[in-house]
Amino acid sequence: MTPPIAEILKDSEYKPELVQRIAFRTSQPNLEVVPYDPTWPSVFTSIKTRILTALGSTALAVHHTGSTSIPNLPAKNIIDIDLVVKDSTDEDAYVSRLEAAGFKFLLREPHWHQHRFFYTYEPCAVNLHVWSPESPEVVRHQIFRQQLLDCPEDMAMYLRAKELAASQIKENGGLMQDYNLLKEDTIRQILRNAFKDLGYIT
Repeated sequence: MTPPIAEILKDSEYKPELVQRIAFRTSQPNLEVVPYDPTWPSVFTSIKTRILTALGSTALAVHHTGSTSIPNLPAKNIIDIDLVVKDSTDEDAYVSRLEAAGFKFLLREPHWHQHRFFYTYEPCAVNLHVWSPESPEVVRHQIFRQQLLDCPEDMAMYLRAKELAASQIKENGGLMQDYNLLKEDTIRQILRNAFKDLGYIT
């Protein structure tokens, strides 16, 4: 199910007061931006197999997203994955099976397209985002990725934003969400560029 274009165009605001915390990370991930690692795609493939083995037909799609999915783009050494399930609110269908496969259930965000978030540090740091088929965020992530692949200028702009955010976190402290917020304006600009190229906006 493809969400309406109006939903794809809509930016979301982070609302920490609405986050339902299930657990906390056992340790914070390293937010340093490192050179591109050519093993990242194969690491993703192994994790994807783990997810599909655990969930079977409940998993409708598993996408490698984020900077580690972009060849030659420096990134945090964290694999970001979008998992689409039949219904992300039906936690009985997937939570226990993902946990048995080594993924820790960290939080739910009902206000943000019923997002669920898991993580693991085996075989490396992994952020696993769970969505329903109608979620516009899955489409936005794919559009953003394709724009970086197609537009070297936008890739360079994003790299500058990433490096600046990592530098500010290193100097002033902060967590993953702080790092993400520091990049937010650049991400939105790149998405706007992509939306124009796709003819969604003028």
